[in-house]
Amino acid sequence: MYDLPGMQDEDVPQLPHQEEVVKHHPLLNGLPCDIQGEFLPEGAPPPPWEDRPKNDWYPFESGRPAFELSDLLFVKDQMSAMNINDLLQIWASTVSYNGPGSSNPNGPSWKHANYDQQVGNRDFAEEMDFAPKEDKIAEDPTTHGSTFCPVILGSDKTTNDYYPIYISNGLVHNNVRRAHRNALMLLGFLAIPKTDKTHEDSDEFRVFRRQLFHASLNRILQSLRPWMEKPDVVRYADGHYRRTIYGLGPYIADYPEQVLLACIVQNWCARDKVLWDDYGIVDGIMPFTHGFPRADIHELLSPDLLHQIIKGTFKDHLVTWVTDYIEAVNTPADAKKILADIDNRIAAAPSFAGLHRFPEGHGFKQWTGDDSKALMKVYLPAIAGHVPAGMVRAISSFMEFCYLVRRSFIDDDDLVSINEAVRDFHRYRVAFDLVRPDGYSLPRQHSLTHYTYLIKEFGAPNGLCSSIMESKHIKAVKEPWRHSNHYEALGQMLVTNQHLDKLMMARAVDGDLDADVILSQKPLPHFPRHPDSLSHYLNIPHLHTSISCFLYEQLHPDDDTPLDNIPQDQCPHVEGKVWVYPSAVATYHAPSDRSGIPVKSWRKVFLAGDTAQQGFRGLLVARVRLFLSVTHHRVSYPCALVEWFSTPDYNALGERAQSVVHLDSIMRCVHLMPVAGNSFISQRVKFHNSLDAFEAYYVNKDIDYHAHEIAF
Repeated sequence: MYDLPGMQDEDVPQLPHQEEVVKHHPLLNGLPCDIQGEFLPEGAPPPPWEDRPKNDWYPFESGRPAFELSDLLFVKDQMSAMNINDLLQIWASTVSYNGPGSSNPNGPSWKHANYDQQVGNRDFAEEMDFAPKEDKIAEDPTTHGSTFCPVILGSDKTTNDYYPIYISNGLVHNNVRRAHRNALMLLGFLAIPKTDKTHEDSDEFRVFRRQLFHASLNRILQSLRPWMEKPDVVRYADGHYRRTIYGLGPYIADYPEQVLLACIVQNWCARDKVLWDDYGIVDGIMPFTHGFPRADIHELLSPDLLHQIIKGTFKDHLVTWVTDYIEAVNTPADAKKILADIDNRIAAAPSFAGLHRFPEGHGFKQWTGDDSKALMKVYLPAIAGHVPAGMVRAISSFMEFCYLVRRSFIDDDDLVSINEAVRDFHRYRVAFDLVRPDGYSLPRQHSLTHYTYLIKEFGAPNGLCSSIMESKHIKAVKEPWRHSNHYEALGQMLVTNQHLDKLMMARAVDGDLDADVILSQKPLPHFPRHPDSLSHYLNIPHLHTSISCFLYEQLHPDDDTPLDNIPQDQCPHVEGKVWVYPSAVATYHAPSDRSGIPVKSWRKVFLAGDTAQQGFRGLLVARVRLFLSVTHHRVSYPCALVEWFSTPDYNALGERAQSVVHLDSIMRCVHLMPVAGNSFISQRVKFHNSLDAFEAYYVNKDIDYHAHEIAF
């Protein structure tokens, strides 16, 4: 394996491992209380949840038929409102209704019910923190023992017709907010004022739009205002009641909305205290946080990984600058050849779980956030050799920053590494001076300098990314709109969201899986069971010998003698059957990653090597050729025949060395990218054969967050 060019000049010191320590606030510590707000003795169990009868389908007043019908219409089929009306008319002609005449007029409003559902959702019981970490608000002694619940808001104006605003709470963990588990909910839709062409660009109308935006947010949040200084008694997911104080927390928004929220002009930072002479605060606007305790909008703006980092700095800046540089220092014909080769390298990236393929490279016009994330995983090896080492170092430093801040758990060592990555990025960024004659005063790149402070304030940005809202936008806006009859659809969309929220209340989610690697359930049929016959059938002459050596290792775990020095006659003779399996399943705790679907072609793996070494130095890389199960003396050994990509890569015959390893030594899949240097790769090299076309490969630690965490 190789490091990227230009990255070998200095050794990175290994930070000593520190035991995790969580410091909770000594006064705002979330003590359980009873329904009247009186604190309970330490260790007192929560009151039991109400045992509802099996025929209780709350919140569906008509019971199971209403639940199943709603599930069918709004989730499975997503039937249009017009068709639902027709269906109900047909149903009404055959039945008569004898239920209650009206709903409870004193019941909670839809918005209030949505918010209570989050903190009281029993699905979140093990994934909530009831005491803030080292928070500083406890000056009022009446708040002692209370839970401080930050209200997380977010808005995402994506069309000219609908302006959704979302709400979450700061008690649930990041993985809950990122998952489809209703920890982020639609709060409502903001008004979008319109006027004729004569006035739409006038200063007066622009001020009015800003004033309406802030006034609407302020009005929506007024229902929480009384409980921002005086505790409210709320029942939580673990069954306990707690005295709860609400407060405005992070606001998730992309840069244009941050400008609107902070009441500043375009092209400057919403957080900086000192503005240039040509910039300033927009006059005549009162931020929506006015009148709320402990609330300053300039301190509440959260980092935006998607628009600041992924789509902003990486795609819009660095990728564009690389192209501009190649076109600036080469003739038009040579520049086209180099850019085409970069596209070929990207297209030749081997398959991997969750990796979006670019069969024609990255030269397309319509980019999405997922496209940018996918390109980040393969871009650095693709440009290595075609651009100066300084550019590779700059992008490598930026990628290091990206993967560090996108982790779901960030400790003090990570904060040091984040600052070092920003420092290195600024140090090596001068390699782009040729195509950036006006400098680097860009708001999205400037935002990198604020991340460590914001992480200390709000926690890991992975749980506050605008991509969460974009995902929610599909379920909360796009699908309900399609479901409506498209005429004055807003009210219909709100009703659909109410139905979906009720369905979520009636569901539970399975727990996490423990880390493990196991063979698939059934072996492949029609394969010989004897090792000699199987060796001949698969045309792998050394298979029997490799299995014998593997069994020697299993039976003599304390023998440190290299296998090459063990005479073959001392290795066990394989007497039992050998079963061939199509695949193995690796599960591991990777909270920063989204799940993918396994495919048998993803057979490049990390194996445990020298456990005394940290990171990649303690790992080995191989490609699995076969998954096997060997029976010896009535003991079954799950194993794999692997082809080594770690030293020694080749045997005396010039072939890649192969051996059989125990399945327990396999950690997870690994992604390899070819080392092409400044050579142009053949058009015949594709993603399915690139692992056989090169002599050296990069270990791609940027393929996902878990790989980045273990292959440092």
